[in-house]
Amino acid sequence: MEWLANFWATYSTLVYSVGVFALMALSIWLTLACGLLSLANAAFMCIGAYVSALLSLHAGWPFGATLAAAGAAPALVALVIGMPTLRLSGVYLAMATLAFGEVVRIVVLNLEVTGGPEGLNGIPQSTTGWHILAILAVVVYGLLRLQRSRVGRAFEAIREDEVAASLMGINVARHKLFAFVLGAVIAGLAGGLNAHYTFFISPREYGFENAVDILTMVVLGGIGGLAGPMLGAAIITLLPELLRSLHEFRGIVNGLILVLVVLFLPKGIWDPRRLRALFGLGPGRDPGC
Repeated sequence: MEWLANFWATYSTLVYSVGVFALMALSIWLTLACGLLSLANAAFMCIGAYVSALLSLHAGWPFGATLAAAGAAPALVALVIGMPTLRLSGVYLAMATLAFGEVVRIVVLNLEVTGGPEGLNGIPQSTTGWHILAILAVVVYGLLRLQRSRVGRAFEAIREDEVAASLMGINVARHKLFAFVLGAVIAGLAGGLNAHYTFFISPREYGFENAVDILTMVVLGGIGGLAGPMLGAAIITLLPELLRSLHEFRGIVNGLILVLVVLFLPKGIWDPRRLRALFGLGPGRDPGC
């Protein structure tokens, strides 16, 4: 199995990245499922990555404890900023959360404890493929259960029509805040995992481009089920490796993909109804994944 050992030695970081960005795509899928166009997930990933890295480097916390902190820290931030911010909707919410992301990046850029623009290096490489796989499996299972629960049905009602959902007795503000905070937890865990396999993190990894990449993953894959965001994450993560010659134009390529998908596949690649019709399986209930 020498070929497998060689493959893993060369591409293990890329495989880990696919898993981590699958988590990020699921975190933004969760907010979209509740009708929230939030671009704060890259900032939550940044908070999780830096909190876990600092606890490992300066406090000597074990890996499991740093991961727990990576999920808890952005959740607390999301709870604080979510209460006033989630009164906005649509493009106004997107602008507010994007501004929040830039504030987080600039703060990290100017703090001495975070290493400033040079970032942090020497982070223990504690993340393994099993960690990523286990957390991804737990997140997918939890979101599937959530999607099929009363809360998931409330999310769907809010996404379709907030006023009608409110008239049916759904507490819209509370459900939106729950989706926002839970999405922050998943993004923070992704950040903690990312920090502990890349050995080095810097503020450049969590800016506007990263936020757009995550949104592109979900739009490309589709929000019709959990498989869509994960498929989109795999494609967008592997694309630079497949198109190395176009590395300098990655932003343009991602933007072009986003435009083409919106024009020709508005529900993304993973559209259960379209796939059933394509393979002649007839109508049926969306399985969710």
